[in-house]
Amino acid sequence: MAGFSDQLREENKGNWSASTHHRFVDEIFRGAVADDVMRRYLIQDYQFVDRFVALIGAAIATADRFESRVRFSQFAAMITSDENTYFLRAFDALGVPEDQRLAPVLTAPTRAFRNLMEEAAGARSYACCLAVLCVAEWLYLDWADRPGAALPDGFVHAEWITLHNNDGFRAFVTWLRRELDRAGAAADEENRARAADLFRRAVACERDFFDHVYASDV
Repeated sequence: MAGFSDQLREENKGNWSASTHHRFVDEIFRGAVADDVMRRYLIQDYQFVDRFVALIGAAIATADRFESRVRFSQFAAMITSDENTYFLRAFDALGVPEDQRLAPVLTAPTRAFRNLMEEAAGARSYACCLAVLCVAEWLYLDWADRPGAALPDGFVHAEWITLHNNDGFRAFVTWLRRELDRAGAAADEENRARAADLFRRAVACERDFFDHVYASDV
């Protein structure tokens, strides 16, 4: 019997598949993402970090188990260390100026996803926090995890892949899905429906975000 997470992914398989098989994914594995596209992608993606860490904080606050709080605390430490360091090194390699790192003009997909993270954090519901976190991490594992695929030469492309397909990340996503299954099963009808809606909108945001890096307008 499928769990809540599998049910939600199946309900959103169109946008999910469009994201995990996106042109950007194909190009990053080939090391063929143009510098201006990669620059636009990373500049906008970096604007999620603050809201994302706040969402993890909301998950810590609403979790019903101490071990869940510990797991999310460890994950937050990784986001604010290894992943943050990757962004800074990539910005240096791509020649991104300071103002574009800290205060760029936000694209519509970036604004929408930041607002969605804030909404999920403000719901004060573990299931709602998990719904958005699960999309953000599981969808990335889904596109990055290609056993046997060669990595591109440049670290800007290669490390963005390996940040999202290593054993530790796989284990975290597996745990995250189990937590969503458990929280979804325990949630009342209103919270379960709200979590499902947040999951749906998060998947749509992911697709829009991949699309936007090939558009010149904001």
